Amino acid sequence: MRKTLVLFAALALFAACNNSSQENTQKATAEVTNANDTNAMKNDSNWHEHATIYEVNVRQYTSEGTLKAFQAHLPRLEELGVKILWFMPIQPIGEEKRKGTLGSYYSIKDYTAVNPNFGTLDDFKAVVEDAHSRGMKVILDWVANHTAWDHHWINEHPEWYTKNEKGEIVAPVEDWSDVADLNYDAEGMPQAMTDEMLWWVNEADIDGFRCDMAMMVPLEFWQNTRKQLEAVKPVFMLAEAEGPEFHNAAFDMTYSWELHHLMNDIAKGEKQVTELEAYRQKQDSLYQPKDYRMAFTTNHDENSWQGTVYERMGNNHKNFFVLCATFQNCMPLIYSGQEAGLNHRLSFFEKDSIDFKNDSLLPFYQKVIDLKTNHPALANGASQGDFQELITLSQMPVYAYKRAKGQEEVVVMLNFSNNSFGLESEHLLGSYTNVLTGETLQFNEGTEVRVPAHNFLLLKK
Repeated sequence: MRKTLVLFAALALFAACNNSSQENTQKATAEVTNANDTNAMKNDSNWHEHATIYEVNVRQYTSEGTLKAFQAHLPRLEELGVKILWFMPIQPIGEEKRKGTLGSYYSIKDYTAVNPNFGTLDDFKAVVEDAHSRGMKVILDWVANHTAWDHHWINEHPEWYTKNEKGEIVAPVEDWSDVADLNYDAEGMPQAMTDEMLWWVNEADIDGFRCDMAMMVPLEFWQNTRKQLEAVKPVFMLAEAEGPEFHNAAFDMTYSWELHHLMNDIAKGEKQVTELEAYRQKQDSLYQPKDYRMAFTTNHDENSWQGTVYERMGNNHKNFFVLCATFQNCMPLIYSGQEAGLNHRLSFFEKDSIDFKNDSLLPFYQKVIDLKTNHPALANGASQGDFQELITLSQMPVYAYKRAKGQEEVVVMLNFSNNSFGLESEHLLGSYTNVLTGETLQFNEGTEVRVPAHNFLLLKK
């Protein structure tokens, strides 16, 4: 009996050791696999050099307004050619002092939860996993400057909020009555915010953040947070801010607000087309090639509050998107429904579904994005040396330029006038392909190139 017990104990010990060994092996294998995945991402550090970013408005994207319903659009967006999906905030929206029926996406009630109207965390994880399988990255809109009035921090840490002389918590801006301003001088608050951001990277495997009103939050916070995020995985950071200082260890890309307003002013006839080149030269003196600028003809703010691209830019809206996609150091943005000719202002606080039935603009956006994605001269981090202005006629509503890398060239001619425009092809010699039509064009000395009114010519050599 004793021998039997000893034998049994020995067998049990062997089994335990064997299981432990298997578990350790599996754990080691998993760690190696994860390390390889992380290293692969780090080695793919140039993935964003030819990227196009797409803003997702989940509430308005479909009649259901859910993450699951949006996921069905991923194959279409993959075909469109977008690389980065920027999700407007998907967290629960505050009810106290709410604006409208559904409230603002930017009134966050709980940073680490999903708005039940949109679905569940598992639904979002499924979208992220699906997007990753298609070669897309996912970034989440992050509201670090303020919270909803019924966020649990209000009661648990009232000292984390900005207060007036009466000791009352205040809104960051008078018109933003549905949110409460956070105080970044309060001990513990900045790290608590960073921890909430880390939660999404760890839990949902997202690839970065678009940081709302980044200029209203101390730059030091963004720099410190970036370091902690990078310790988990490489991330892409977009600031809703403008200025070279935001690129210092914090952000990969900032808003090109100045360019956007300049395009609107040109469309209204309030500024001259010649100011585009002055803007480009100014930006080149301020920013490094690695400092991406997000160029856009519309987004959620512009569409809802300032008007559609048709209201603001009229017949020149295509010209301005071509500019966004081909201009120096610019990454183009497409807003939800833009590719489907979104022709009305989406309600901000109510349900207002996008109609995707209009596909007449799809070939235009697909071909421009395809050129952006695949042409070596159109890298987002390109330097001044690859840019050449082709026409410098004062007061003329035409802007023409060449982007080149080695023998590869892209020529862009934008006509913002009411009449067709002819340009002698002194800078165009040889054979070129019209990007939109596929037609081959042969240019010799003295050949005149004509660009129709409110139209463009996009050529590659």
